[in-house]
Amino acid sequence: MKKWKQKAIVQKTISYLPLSSKINYIFQKFVTKGVNLVDNYFYDRLGHAREHIKAFQNYSDKSIPHACLEIGTGWYPIVPVSFFLIGSDKIFSVDISFLTSKERLQITLQKFVECNNLGQLKNYINFLPDRFHTITKLLNDYDKFSLDEILQRLNITYLIEDARKLSLPDNSIDLVNSNNTFEHIYPDNLIPILKDFIRVVKKKGGVMSHFIDMSDHFAHFDKSINIYNFLQFSDIQWKWIDNSIQPQSRIRVYDYKQIYEDLKIPISEESFREGNLNELKSIRLAKKFKKHQLNEIAISHCHFISRMSSVNY
Repeated sequence: MKKWKQKAIVQKTISYLPLSSKINYIFQKFVTKGVNLVDNYFYDRLGHAREHIKAFQNYSDKSIPHACLEIGTGWYPIVPVSFFLIGSDKIFSVDISFLTSKERLQITLQKFVECNNLGQLKNYINFLPDRFHTITKLLNDYDKFSLDEILQRLNITYLIEDARKLSLPDNSIDLVNSNNTFEHIYPDNLIPILKDFIRVVKKKGGVMSHFIDMSDHFAHFDKSINIYNFLQFSDIQWKWIDNSIQPQSRIRVYDYKQIYEDLKIPISEESFREGNLNELKSIRLAKKFKKHQLNEIAISHCHFISRMSSVNY
């Protein structure tokens, strides 16, 4: 049996268990090795932070977002820490469960120090020296502080709540961002989430910046399949394969663009990774995908930037 099928079965089983998120973390840490903070992941997310900041500076009247909101931060808050380092004062992370820990936050901060020692951090973000000093000081006395105290010093607040009904006030967030999170949210949840993003983002100078990875995430683990493998299944078949721990909606770039259009969210700037047509052609596509152009289906990653003040809501 292929590795991706084994993983799918295990995660499907775990999804029905109590404390499924914690069990999945243990499974990924010790079996699939998918949750360790490796350099590739760290620098990828640091690159995302750089692009979010650039997007904000290009489409806002401010140089630094005072208040930021990220959905789906995950185990290592790399982007929120980046925002702290550039000067943001209120950094919110919303998720359905609390995935970080004091140990994982320490690993994240140590990576930033290591990155700076290598002379690389300045190539990604224009960090403030006093903010960086705060991180080094925290690490020197790390055991003295609780996780809540550390997060408070980093201006980071976790919102463990329904992202469709955020506890944040209207018109309160300068920058809303996500990093390969939308692909894990089915449209019936993504649409109301985006509606609440519209509510909380500032209508003057507010920006949204979202990276979306539309590849089959099982292919990241099992190199015997390509990134389009999951497009061969019908919705009914995929329902049996998919799981609630790391769901994959399989929606393509044209679906996201339609959602944006329906919600009147402007796409002020967009970029795509075209994907591989030869790999896509090797898959026998499910009926629902056959009515679209192959070059549209093949797009594997996209980045949407929205200048929210360009539309009256």
